[in-house]
Amino acid sequence: MYDRVDRLARTARQLRRDVIDIAYKAQGPSHPGPALSLADIVSCLYFDLMRIRPDQPQWEERDRFVLSKGHACPVLYAALAEKGFFPREELLTVRKINSRLQGHPDMKKTPGVDMTSGSLGNGMAVAAGIALGLKASGNPATVYAVIGDGEMQEGIIWEAALFSAARGLDNLVVILDDNHYQSCGATDDILPMEPVVDKWRSFGWKTFEMNGHNIPEILSTLEQAKHFRGKPVFVQANTVKGRGVSFMEHNNTWHQSLMTEAEYAQAVRELEVET
Repeated sequence: MYDRVDRLARTARQLRRDVIDIAYKAQGPSHPGPALSLADIVSCLYFDLMRIRPDQPQWEERDRFVLSKGHACPVLYAALAEKGFFPREELLTVRKINSRLQGHPDMKKTPGVDMTSGSLGNGMAVAAGIALGLKASGNPATVYAVIGDGEMQEGIIWEAALFSAARGLDNLVVILDDNHYQSCGATDDILPMEPVVDKWRSFGWKTFEMNGHNIPEILSTLEQAKHFRGKPVFVQANTVKGRGVSFMEHNNTWHQSLMTEAEYAQAVRELEVET
């Protein structure tokens, strides 16, 4: 178990380093804060729990991943590159004209992206539709959808939640990246959503809570979620926006901002990946 956890922790650190490189070297601000808060979860999914084949991006029985909070895509791109869906060199083309890696995921451009997302809330609804289609066809794949805490204020999220429970979509796992901030400030100041777990449970979902930066806890929780039957599963992941870079943690300036050379150098030091 230790080797597994250590491997995933090192991968998460590499993903964070890639996010920082994208934010500093690519074209324009690229939402490093909300990408960094997801690195541990994405590491566990893409490098352990999900059934995927990088050499067959359209494999029918693959597990699906929908990043409904699409602005956090640098961490998804980093994972896809690390898995070999496309060359790592492309990471520095994020948001550039004619790049396959745009500011929100695009399934028609980027190998390994299962759903285009950007307009908040829509990804969750489409994930429910994908899960319905897979279930109807007898496909054993699991659909993972990551939503944001600010995004959860969207009405379409709750329509999709009602629909998923009514259709018994037990092949759908929704993970809330609960980092306590949205683009304009703290979620509790803008529109408090607690008690989150009680709300989802009342909508007919099986619910879990986890520390979104504790890899053994992430693995244990998501393994239970994947194999639970009878209801769709909601997981509240408590996370820190900007996790891994000291001056970005709990600092909503880094929802979308540009780094100075000195800030980049500090972030690189803090995220140095041991070999």
